Amino acid sequence: MKTAINLLLVAALLFVTACTRHSPTPNTTNVDYYTCTMHPSVHAKAPGKCPSCGMDLVPVMAKEGDSAHPKETAPPANSGGMQGMAGMPGMSGNAPEKGATTHEFVVPVERQQQIGVTYSRVERKPLEHTIRAVGMVEPDLQKHWAFVARVDGFVQQLFVTSPGEVVEKDAPLLSIYSPDLFTTEREFVSLLRMRDEAKSPEMRATPERLLQASRFRLQQWNVTEEQIKQLERSRQPNESLTLQSPFRGVVQEVAAHQGVNVKTGDHLVDVVDLSVVWVWAEFYENEISMLQQGQKLAITSNSYPGEKFEANITVVNPFLDPVKRTARARIDIANPDFRLRPGMFVNAELGMNMGEALTIPSSAVMPTGMHNYVFVDKGEGKLEPRLVYLAARYGDAYEVKSGLTEGERVVASANFLIDAEAKVQGALASFAPTPEAAHQR
Repeated sequence: MKTAINLLLVAALLFVTACTRHSPTPNTTNVDYYTCTMHPSVHAKAPGKCPSCGMDLVPVMAKEGDSAHPKETAPPANSGGMQGMAGMPGMSGNAPEKGATTHEFVVPVERQQQIGVTYSRVERKPLEHTIRAVGMVEPDLQKHWAFVARVDGFVQQLFVTSPGEVVEKDAPLLSIYSPDLFTTEREFVSLLRMRDEAKSPEMRATPERLLQASRFRLQQWNVTEEQIKQLERSRQPNESLTLQSPFRGVVQEVAAHQGVNVKTGDHLVDVVDLSVVWVWAEFYENEISMLQQGQKLAITSNSYPGEKFEANITVVNPFLDPVKRTARARIDIANPDFRLRPGMFVNAELGMNMGEALTIPSSAVMPTGMHNYVFVDKGEGKLEPRLVYLAARYGDAYEVKSGLTEGERVVASANFLIDAEAKVQGALASFAPTPEAAHQR
């Protein structure tokens, strides 16, 4: 009986010894608190499991002179960092001492290299801003001529038959047979003879006055000045009227047909001069203040890859589209070879020089919704979170209004991981903008 009791005591002692060997008690003298790498808001005085995700809590070491178990306080507001990476091995550092004015924390240089941290200088450099818009090519309305019948008659002959035909200035487009025209031209010739046969100025006054009225009637019927002069020389009235192109252009539409009866006002043919075309481009509401008459733009088209056309803003329409919140601007482009065609979509780019200012890469900024932070490199792995005030963004850079000085180095990549480390270390625990700074922003 006594032997059995001794055997049980030896077995219990061996079991306790094995458990002690495999479950060593951690040294908690320098542990500030225990937290979760996925939920830094969890603060516990003893090791255990995270109540949110069930992961093992990790210790956060306290600096000498700090209390081993400070009273639990709520963590600082989230600055947008990736808190899940805060507890990665190798990203270690200490919170600033109580009462210290610095917010620096340490991430070893080797660890920074592992997570891909890069830096950029705060530089003063010229700023350029580019506005881009999409537009459509349209013909210049001042160089568009729509011929309509101004006299009753019949289409005698078409000299152009389809849209797209290029016509030179004064080239014939079509002829109209009109008895009314023949009668008016015959009267005009008779008045010419009457004026020539008059033997006194008083006798010439009446036919001269009637000639002016007859000349005006012919002009109203699309008879050109050159055709009237030809009639004066030949004294042979014509029973047909030939319509001529007023400029070198392209036939847009042929509505008339040979032999068809036409009445006054009927549409006959359209001719467009495409040596200058318009582009109506749409710009957003916040870009209207940057548009000015006479500004030069670059126009590109998918039809001509790699080629740019120079253009100028001629008109900025002050009326906005109430749905799209855009305003249209008219851009004039020289088009001597007729390469840009009505209905073609094009891209407009307006580049502007915005002066010179301090800049940092946009990737260096940690936005929090209300404020913006950057991490300034202090050397030897030391980093300082800094509140900055930014102006507009130009491409991949921000203009810095205050908070940084020229030549300082800031974290330009992996700053979310750096922010997570700052969270765990408590570097931002008391870092908040002053009322004066918030008012300045």
